[in-house]
Amino acid sequence: MRILGIDPGLRTTGFGVIDVDGSALTYVASGTISTTHLDKGQLPARLKVLFDGIREVVGRYEPDAASVEIVFVNVNPQSTLLLGQARGACVTALVHSDLPVAEYTALQMKQAVVGYGRAEKTQIQEMVRRLLTLPGLPGPDAADALGLAITHAHAGSALARLAQADGVIGAGSGKYRAGRSR
Repeated sequence: MRILGIDPGLRTTGFGVIDVDGSALTYVASGTISTTHLDKGQLPARLKVLFDGIREVVGRYEPDAASVEIVFVNVNPQSTLLLGQARGACVTALVHSDLPVAEYTALQMKQAVVGYGRAEKTQIQEMVRRLLTLPGLPGPDAADALGLAITHAHAGSALARLAQADGVIGAGSGKYRAGRSR
């Protein structure tokens, strides 16, 4: 299975692609999509760059699934709104490409990759380097995106096993199925 991780940002969006075979993780590609060449006031154009960039990555690497970071609420509501729009452009590009999209918080990704929910960027970069046996550290945005792909590789298989468990969770529904009662 090939997984695309996306770390959305209005200025810089990170992407990371890994292959998963059982418990083996293999690095495929990573990088960033930048809108810094455009003026800050050109929000629609910046969102189009993100949408087109994600579609290009999907076309080039043909992932089977995607994982995206869930936006956190920032102290500055305007920054949160802008980040949400960037995330929306990324998710829309993924859905437009008919990819299933999983969502994880930064805390979930840090716990899955580093084992500590308050890990710093450098710790994420180092663990991603180790888990994927990379020759050097990936950039911070690409490392977060690869971390999201790794998180989905681990969590996705666990969720699939739970979905197959009889009487616990309906396949893909994410809802509790009524169990026994007295």
